[in-house]
Amino acid sequence: MGRKIFCLMFGVVVFFGWAVSGWAKVLPPKPNAPLPDFQLPVPDNPAYRQYLGVDGDGLFRIPQIKARAVIIEIFSMYCPFCQREAPRVNKLYEKIASDTDLKSRIKMIGIGAGNSPFEVDIFQKKYRVPFPLFPDKDFLIHKCLGETRTPYFIVVAIGPGSSQKVIYSRLGGIFDFDDFLRTIRSRAGME
Repeated sequence: MGRKIFCLMFGVVVFFGWAVSGWAKVLPPKPNAPLPDFQLPVPDNPAYRQYLGVDGDGLFRIPQIKARAVIIEIFSMYCPFCQREAPRVNKLYEKIASDTDLKSRIKMIGIGAGNSPFEVDIFQKKYRVPFPLFPDKDFLIHKCLGETRTPYFIVVAIGPGSSQKVIYSRLGGIFDFDDFLRTIRSRAGME
């Protein structure tokens, strides 16, 4: 009898430990919520520093980027979907960069989930990614963003006083650039 009670109690403890850890899981950011706080290193590349409007050494936060909206792609160099989407994401960047109204108002960055600086550099060169990519070797940023699968896109609107809120959060590629950019402009108050 004592052994049965012990096994039952052990089972209850394990179940509740599992349930509580599942409830405590961080979810991907939802629209109208603030972006979880994380920092990125100021890029060594002067063109990327100028593009983002950040300077100096050290770290910066997303609301410090000089833009009205920031598109964040969570990718992995080992993700076949990210590899397949890279040329399309580059085309989105080119569409924004060629639009005189959007190029100073919308910026793009990528965060390599589980990727070292070396791996991010390989991905950037192989797929000719024209915007800044940042390594997240230890998955620290990935964890605070809900451990999303890849590719995952989050768009953050930056308001007065570096206020910020998520205006788009979605797994998978972006297929209709015009519709996507209309949505971003509307939700970021750029119309």
